[in-house]
Amino acid sequence: MRKLILITVLCSLYLLTGCSNPSTPAGYEGYVKESPRIWGKGGFQGKLKGPENFGVSLWRNEVENVDFRPQTYGETFNILAKDELNISFRFQTIIKVKQNSIKSVVEEYAGSKFYIRYIKEPLRAMVRKNVQALESREVKEKRAEIADAVMLELVAYLADTPFIAISGVVGNIDYPKIVTEAVEKKLAAKQLLDEKETQREIAIKDAEIRIEEARGIAEAQKIINSTLTKNYLQHEAINAQLKMASSPNHTTVYIPSGANGIPLVNNLKNN
Repeated sequence: MRKLILITVLCSLYLLTGCSNPSTPAGYEGYVKESPRIWGKGGFQGKLKGPENFGVSLWRNEVENVDFRPQTYGETFNILAKDELNISFRFQTIIKVKQNSIKSVVEEYAGSKFYIRYIKEPLRAMVRKNVQALESREVKEKRAEIADAVMLELVAYLADTPFIAISGVVGNIDYPKIVTEAVEKKLAAKQLLDEKETQREIAIKDAEIRIEEARGIAEAQKIINSTLTKNYLQHEAINAQLKMASSPNHTTVYIPSGANGIPLVNNLKNN
């Protein structure tokens, strides 16, 4: 009797501890499988689409959840370009899993490790092939073309799989230090040349302004010289005398004995 009671207790404990309730969070799909202990056949038991629970089971069921939302996968490259210069950059790809394909993903493509096991290395080979065919300076100029070419290959590669390649992009490209320094020196030299050219243009403009000013002065002198006749000078001298003579405060004496009738001027204060 004691033996029977002990066996009953042990069986009850096993049933209680052996029960499971697999669940899948939102954005995931779950692959439920049985991991038998004493009895049960094991293997696939059903699918979950989160958020969802499989329900309490007397069997030992487990779930493998796979994120079905678009995910970004980044790969870092250090590639020798066609001109034998090493260039570094990152290639980022957005990939998602087709809905309701969890059984195929787990049984044929390693489940949640599908990217590492099935996509990672083929993708890296595609990127290397498209970059190594270009010279280093072309890689930066043709980043969009490289990404498009890689995506065409990747889409074709994933055509009969549960995976969808949404987009790909080549990130910032880093050149060797010696190349970067050479580019910086070239830019500095160009900036200096541009500055010198600007100074030259300013000097030319200043010279043109001075020439125009000189022409203006010469033209003015020409006009003045042509209008300063003897009669005009006599007329101006007489007007000046009239103005000074009409002033109540003056000590100047005019002696009209100069050339052409223009008076000589003598200031009494200096005598």
